[in-house]
Amino acid sequence: MSSTSQARGRIDALLDENSFIEIGARVKSRSTDFNQGKAGEASDGVITGYGVIDGNLVYVYAQDAAVQGGSIGEMHAKKISRIYDLAMKIGAPVIGLIDSTGMRVQEATDAMNALGQIYLKQVDASGVVPQITGVFGNCGGGLSVLASLGDFTLMEEKNAHMFINTPDAVKGNYEEKCDTSSAAFQKSEAGTVDFAGSEDEVLSEIRRLVSMLPSNNEADDAIEECTDDLNRVCQGLEDAAADPAAAFAMISDQGEFFETKRDYAQNMVTGFIRLNGVTTGVIGNRTKLFDEEGKEKETFEPVFTAKGAEKAADFVKFCDAFDIPVVTLTNVKGYKGCMCGEKRLPRALAGLTAAFAGATVPRINVIAGKAYGSAAVIMNSQATGADITIAWPDAQIGTMDAKDAARIICAEGGDVDEVAKSYAEDQTSATGAAKRGYVDEIVEPADTRKYVIGALEMLYTKREYRPAKKHGAI
Repeated sequence: MSSTSQARGRIDALLDENSFIEIGARVKSRSTDFNQGKAGEASDGVITGYGVIDGNLVYVYAQDAAVQGGSIGEMHAKKISRIYDLAMKIGAPVIGLIDSTGMRVQEATDAMNALGQIYLKQVDASGVVPQITGVFGNCGGGLSVLASLGDFTLMEEKNAHMFINTPDAVKGNYEEKCDTSSAAFQKSEAGTVDFAGSEDEVLSEIRRLVSMLPSNNEADDAIEECTDDLNRVCQGLEDAAADPAAAFAMISDQGEFFETKRDYAQNMVTGFIRLNGVTTGVIGNRTKLFDEEGKEKETFEPVFTAKGAEKAADFVKFCDAFDIPVVTLTNVKGYKGCMCGEKRLPRALAGLTAAFAGATVPRINVIAGKAYGSAAVIMNSQATGADITIAWPDAQIGTMDAKDAARIICAEGGDVDEVAKSYAEDQTSATGAAKRGYVDEIVEPADTRKYVIGALEMLYTKREYRPAKKHGAI
């Protein structure tokens, strides 16, 4: 298969059969500098147009590596910008399929300006229409910024390369030591990639993601008919709660769960489910990672990390921008104690706090385990604006573990065990929090699905307004 057919083949594999309509097929490069032998070749290295995914309109561009390496020049960028203009007018997602050597050197400042124009369109479109990027070949330097300006990035795991600097250009590194351009590094260490797999898998996951997202920030089309029992009992949910990915799949309609950034900061789970047909953003603290057979693969402390907080904050902001309700599964007792945490955690946690507190979408918090101290306050608490707080009967809600609190209280005398027992009953129990109005409902884990659906239905027409300002600075 030639590169040309690869670019078009990716589009055809992504969209519903025979739905693609190409725009700008006759656009040509105008530059003839430096004896560009292929100057004027039609398409100028990118195929652009529109089509549908499961009946949903999307705009697509696919870079064609057969034409000057798929490099970005003046007319190449103009075609992509044209797609963005149409997408924002109509209100439909933009999907970019990247395979490019970068800016076209022969066009110099024209190429630099062209790339900047795409950046501007992406920033204008942010929060207006979903932007999804699939990386299939090279995506280096400024192209990696282009990919990261979108909302979701998926990457082919064997042949794709994404980087700011090539591995060999990083001081003290070389590709054999650590391939910083690989999908493995980008999804697990850099956190720039939501999913990595084969080309077919990437295209399939893009289709699945599009089917769950609204078309734009004013659409209410992220809804489908629900055939699942709204009152379905989820037996064993308390056993799955340690891995929110498993728990969210259990409460979701038909068990569907799309996890974002699934290999990055795995102590924090983010993704989309459907509840009564409505796409809902979900976030949860993970203490165990289960494999496909349900066996324990890895364990984590119930604490915030900087990476986890940043991951969750970005996700909350996306959901809020597109009016997607947010449900959290809380089990957190504090913060990761390490040098990196001391450097990054305060700002990361401030960002997460601001994201939750600033979100005006329906917000539901399910306290499944521990909810201690300021960490619990940050995790979508009633104090920061959660609309409904649900707790499981064995949830522990308070400043700290009852035994630790008793030691402080009894520092100058007293029966630690007796005080701990009393403190646990009155100050760290779900019942104690409910008495003070900090928990709205105490429900059995198995009934979580129906209570959350009921709360979302009640909050469907929620309207909330914030002080007028240009934007926050947190």
